[in-house]
Amino acid sequence: MEGQLYRRLAPEESGELRLQPQDSEKAKTFVHAFLKRSMPKMKDEAIQDMLTRKAVVLEHYHKKQTKQKRKKTKGFTAKQRRELRLFEIEPEQQRYAIFLPLHELWKQYIRDLCHGLKPDAQPHMIQSKLLKADLHGAIVTVTKSKCPSYVGITGIILQEFKHIFKIITKEDKLKVVPKLNNVFSLELDGFISYIYGSKFLLRASERSAKKFKLKGTIDL
Repeated sequence: MEGQLYRRLAPEESGELRLQPQDSEKAKTFVHAFLKRSMPKMKDEAIQDMLTRKAVVLEHYHKKQTKQKRKKTKGFTAKQRRELRLFEIEPEQQRYAIFLPLHELWKQYIRDLCHGLKPDAQPHMIQSKLLKADLHGAIVTVTKSKCPSYVGITGIILQEFKHIFKIITKEDKLKVVPKLNNVFSLELDGFISYIYGSKFLLRASERSAKKFKLKGTIDL
């Protein structure tokens, strides 16, 4: 095998491969250097043993690349949001008529969510879906409150936060109504649902994963 590996190429073979002919000693030096580079972890004796006893399987060693940790983008802090006035609605936009199309979209969204709000639909099923639904665009009324001045406020929900609703009334007045100690009602296609704000102290994004108990205390 060693004789075949280091034998001199015939002139016609060298011409076809476009190689310069070398003597056996140079070829042996080249092969040994090539195998040493290809298998740097192997000793010379092991390489020689592989040449004389069995076929050579060249190995390729990949350099380990260190993974760069992705930097998590940080959102705005509460102070920065206040300074940028991200959640403030400009006075010229505080008009009830502007948000009526939003209410129409919300009604269609709830009909699709509840499969049409059919008369034979089970009330508890609709109630459970409404508790997890997005309420932006819904028309709600404060029916009960520990603060009498809130009772009777009706309007479209423009923004929902963890503790408050921002509601635009038909009089184009923006009202900030706390959820705590208030009961809200909303009506759609003859179905009336009541929301106990004290049990509703969640952000809109958190309610979708929340499991509400349909039975329990209904105190303000």
